[in-house]
Amino acid sequence: MNKYCPYTSAGVRATFLYLIGCSTFLNQTTYAVGSQPGSVAVVDVNSDNKLDIIVANRDSNNVGVLRNAGNGTFNAQTIYAVGTNPLSVAVVDVNSDNQFDIVVANSGTATVGVLLYAGNGTFYNQTTYAVGSSPFYVAVGDVNNDNKPDIVVANAGSNTIGVLLNAGNGTFYNQTTYAVGTYPRSVAIVDMNSDNKPDIVVANSNSNNVGVLLNTGSGTFYNQTTYPVGTNPFSVAVVDVNSDNKPDIVVANFGSNTTSVLLNTDSGTFYNQTIYPVGASPYSVAVIDVNSDNKPDIVVANTTPNNVGVLLNTGNGTFNAQITYPVGTSPRSVAVGDVNSDNKPDIVVANTNSNTVSVLMHC
Repeated sequence: MNKYCPYTSAGVRATFLYLIGCSTFLNQTTYAVGSQPGSVAVVDVNSDNKLDIIVANRDSNNVGVLRNAGNGTFNAQTIYAVGTNPLSVAVVDVNSDNQFDIVVANSGTATVGVLLYAGNGTFYNQTTYAVGSSPFYVAVGDVNNDNKPDIVVANAGSNTIGVLLNAGNGTFYNQTTYAVGTYPRSVAIVDMNSDNKPDIVVANSNSNNVGVLLNTGSGTFYNQTTYPVGTNPFSVAVVDVNSDNKPDIVVANFGSNTTSVLLNTDSGTFYNQTIYPVGASPYSVAVIDVNSDNKPDIVVANTTPNNVGVLLNTGNGTFNAQITYPVGTSPRSVAVGDVNSDNKPDIVVANTNSNTVSVLMHC
């Protein structure tokens, strides 16, 4: 029999589900955050070997850090002011001090903000860098092989991506821009053609395609090669889903209620998409092995039905129909990590219209 035990304490509403014979994920536990959270990351920010939650609160103009209290429970968020309408957050050590820093895309101020780690899980005020119009998404990776992580941002209003090379000590040069499709919403940094140079993959929402920009060397990029996907691709992830040691592309198509999988043919080119139905208005996608079979699975945030879908990998890069789990209202970002140190990946979701993050523990 299912037994629910709801309670409210210190701004946190948690619902626990005790199950006998649970096979995948428990019911969500929710934590209050700021207004309109739209992006979430899961990283150990204070070096205690427990994953913490970092969330971009769009209408509060801040990022929140929820430190892990142990066993996958979290303290109330500590907030840090950023620019107007932060839409995306990434957490990476940008200044080589072996501590994680926060990078945020401030859509309303056309900047990216960098918050360097100050110690004890706290952060300094942001330093901002001008980018294009309406930066929608930010990713961080070493694109010029100098062992310093660089910033790549999808400038949705400019139809460009911006690359800000790391100048050292966590400071950055002005962006170099590359034309892409219409209204780019998401970007990933991965070596797509096995030349040991990270390439860029971008979801061009209003062009209904993904673009691949191969690295020419020294952190510069060729023009994009595009591949058609579904309607309004909002999110892109790049992982080897068929165990051939070549990264493949997975896309959440917001307008067609599908995910697309584009397998790598070789040398960074891709086969036509294979389409899998998911829930209405999928906004975000992550790819990780959730059932310990050494095959990456797909996790998608379905905005309108207020759930996340898990599509298990059947082998050779094909996937079963999604299994859904209810979360908060309008989930728009999903991250996956082991938050309770049981060696099983858990799901963390930013619920935009509930002003919460959800944590779904793996059984």
